[in-house]
Formats: sequence, structure tokens, C-alpha cells
Amino acid sequence: MKKGLAPSLLSILIALNLPICSFPFQQQPPSDDRSQKSTKPADAQKPDDKVRLQANLVSLIVTVTDPYGRFVTGLDKEHFEIYDNNVKQDIAMFSDEDAPITLGIIYDVSGSMGNLTTRSFEVLKKFFYTSHDDDEYFVVAFNNKPQLVQDFTMMPEEILSRTIFVKAKGSTALYDAVYLAAEKAKQGRHPKKALLLLSDGLENNSRYSLKELKNMLKEADVQIYCVGFSSMIEGSYTLKYLAELTGGRAFFPADDNEVGDLYTRMAIMLRRQYAIGFYPSDTSSGNKWHDVKIKINAPKGLGRISLYYKKGYQAFAP
Repeated sequence: MKKGLAPSLLSILIALNLPICSFPFQQQPPSDDRSQKSTKPADAQKPDDKVRLQANLVSLIVTVTDPYGRFVTGLDKEHFEIYDNNVKQDIAMFSDEDAPITLGIIYDVSGSMGNLTTRSFEVLKKFFYTSHDDDEYFVVAFNNKPQLVQDFTMMPEEILSRTIFVKAKGSTALYDAVYLAAEKAKQGRHPKKALLLLSDGLENNSRYSLKELKNMLKEADVQIYCVGFSSMIEGSYTLKYLAELTGGRAFFPADDNEVGDLYTRMAIMLRRQYAIGFYPSDTSSGNKWHDVKIKINAPKGLGRISLYYKKGYQAFAP
């Protein structure tokens, strides 16, 4: 991003009630091109069968950890099994490369956060220290409503240099902020996409309901990682729910030192994941939602393995 094009984060956060980007809250998620029926004759589609199959590839990002929470690397395609509605699938795509990522940072500056806003962003620099050089970022801040306060940038200093003390105030439109960030992530240039939500998890001012957000996220190809700054049961439940729904994880650090270590681990985790894809063997059933289960045949000696991934996908239109 060219110097001078990014607005001052401080001035925007202080004046969050001023519109920065137009976001149609009642707009439904964009329709998928795959839902449009073709008007071509059946015979004319035969040469394009491979193209059609490519469009139906289901791709999952999988994190594997050992009993000590360490990331397990070096696994091969043969170590994994994928089941779609309990039917075993052939793995058509497998990669464990250190691929760059499009990351949206969702930053809670509502009144319930208190002085946690400055602390949470101060230790975030540890995340950038261990990130991929080609990663791209954007920032959504929210209180009464969400605002895009930093468009796509590959330079963490674009974010950190504008981060100074900000007084948290206002109510909390958490669902709207996640919705906006998930839509924005679709514009990212990297296939691998994730959101990092820094919040206490409380919600009291969104136009979107949790059900509407859930339906949108079930179709979105993005994982949500949450860092919770509150021990309140309601907020913790919301953060855990959003993370599990998308195949991400939720963390609840006890102090600033633990937060800093956590950001470092998260940056490493995003670089040590597996991308696994398959073409569904049954696309004719009436099931709108397909449950996905991944099993792992890990080498001996690793102990009990934990897997984190999105547990299903929306069926493709015929």
C-alpha cells in the first residue's frame, strides 16, 4: 500500500460513528456461481466435465496437534482418511506447504473491553514477527458498528505504527463485525484465509442475528481464531462457537505474557497446517449440509492426536 493512502487508525477509531466504508447489513451473502443452472444442452456439457468437477472440490484446512499441544508436521496423504456423510472419499488434493495467508483482524473497541484494547494490540506484534513474508492483512474495528479501518496491506507496520491508546466505548456489534470481515476476506488474493477475533465475546448491537451469521459462515471458506479477554460464560461460549463452526480455535489467555506467547503459537500454527481436498462421491442426494469427518492414522509414538477443521460444507447445486 502506498504511503499516505491508509487513514489514521487513531482518528478513525476515535470517531467510529463516522462511516468509512459502505456495508449493506441487510444484504444477503453473494450467490455462488455454482447455483446457476446451465442453459446449454446436455451434450454440449460433456467436454466441460472436468471443469465442473474442479468447481466441486471441497477443500479443508486441518491443524494437527499432539497431547502437549505441539503442531504435528511431516504427515503424508496416506495418514489421512476423509468421510463425507460417513462415506469414505478419495483424497484428490493434499499439501503441507508453508503458504501465505489472507488474515483479517477483528478488533473489539466497545466499552466492555475497558483498557484491554491497547494491551491486546500491543502484544499482537509478536504475531507479525513470525508470520509469512507474503501474508496480507486488513483490520475491522467495532463497537456500535463495524468499520474497515485498514485495507489490505502486506506491511504489519502499517497497522502497528498507528496503534496507540484508544479508549474503548460504545456497545458491541460483534456479529456484524465478523460478517463484514468474512465478506472482506473473500477479496483476498491468497486461497488460505483466516480471521483473528480479539474480543470479550459479548454481543448487544448487531443487525445480523447469530443464525444469519452462522448460515453465512457455513458457506464461507474462512477459519476464525478467537482470543478471548473475558471469563464471562456468555462471551466465552460465543467465541468457542464461532471458532468450532469454522474449524478454528478459541483461546482464553490469563495475562499479557500468555497472550504474547499465544500469538506466536498461532502464527506458527497457521504456517503448519494441512490442506486436504476431495470431490464428493454423492452430489445427487437431497442433503443440503454434508457432515465431514477426518480420521488420522498417525505414526506410532505420537500419542493422542487432536484435529481441528471445519466439520462440514454446504452441498453443491446440481
